[in-house]
Amino acid sequence: MDIVGFLKSQFICHLLICYIFIVSGLIINFIQLFTLILWPINKQLFRRINCRLAYCISSQMVMLLEWWSGTDCTLYTDPESYHKYGNENAIVILNHNFEIDFLCGWNFCERFGVLGSSKVLAKKELSYMPIIGWMWYFLEIVFCKRKWEEDRKTVVQKLLNLRDYPENFWFLIHCEGTRFTEQKHQISMQVAEAKGLPKLKYHLLPRTKGFAVTVQCLRNVVSAVYDSTLNFRNNENPTLLGVLNGKKYHADLYVRQEVPEDEQGCSTWLHKLYQEKDAFQEEYYRTGRYPAVPIVPPRRPWTLLNWLFWALLLLYPLFKLLINMISSGSSLTLASFAFVIIIASVGVRWMIGVTEINKGSTYGNNDNKQKQK
Repeated sequence: MDIVGFLKSQFICHLLICYIFIVSGLIINFIQLFTLILWPINKQLFRRINCRLAYCISSQMVMLLEWWSGTDCTLYTDPESYHKYGNENAIVILNHNFEIDFLCGWNFCERFGVLGSSKVLAKKELSYMPIIGWMWYFLEIVFCKRKWEEDRKTVVQKLLNLRDYPENFWFLIHCEGTRFTEQKHQISMQVAEAKGLPKLKYHLLPRTKGFAVTVQCLRNVVSAVYDSTLNFRNNENPTLLGVLNGKKYHADLYVRQEVPEDEQGCSTWLHKLYQEKDAFQEEYYRTGRYPAVPIVPPRRPWTLLNWLFWALLLLYPLFKLLINMISSGSSLTLASFAFVIIIASVGVRWMIGVTEINKGSTYGNNDNKQKQK
């Protein structure tokens, strides 16, 4: 192992990266709180500022994938559609099979300049999570409880609020509603059989109500739907811990531009789309490629520059504090520092655990939760 690879695998480096992310994230959340005074005065200025503040947080995660891990991301798409990416509002359908698929979705947004303004349909619990959850609150992210009777009014209102958004944005949505596992897949296919729907081999049944409402509410501001299917070469099983350890992965993302039907035909259209996605997945496993032109979008320097800015700003006072603590020779001070390190280690492991498949949501595991949305 070379010296760089060795350093990337060291826990002290992981702690420093997480320290920068957590402290900078809380600082940005604090600044976002003060931007609330702008909302009644100039809503569009509030939105533009928060797009850039959010970028300061989410780009640090993308930096890990692009620069620290060095993961290759190849885009398979139609060259004519490629030139539209980033220049129009779009709904992006993502498959939900990998622990870092959200990070690859963010990487896709970053390559085309819409990371700071990107939106998601997220579960309500995430809104209480410091840093990313709070960041999303100021980005007007659409949160839902996964109970459609309770969610419909709130979701519709939040989507309609995005109609006058001043920045180009991509609305990222996992139509399956939860990450793929064998147990969830088995239950989902039982529902497909009961409803007379074609069975899927590599995906869960899409939940159509949320997608249909999203399309209906954003129809006048969204130009197209980008259907994207993510895979990793050589049967790689990427994890956030692997990225943090500097492990390089090789991602292939197939993106095609689609135009969905109206609300009445949206359900049928989405089920057909997922059957096609299954066929593309089958072809990828068989041939190792997608039926489109491979393009590697240029990597932009801003994620790295943003991280270096926060590193220079935050590491100096940390090292100065450590030197003062060590020179003091106080046993209580050193014990307190060791305690903080232990707490930080637990916190880092918890943040990584949130992304792990075996610790993911149980949503979709029970028969009584299989009412397709």
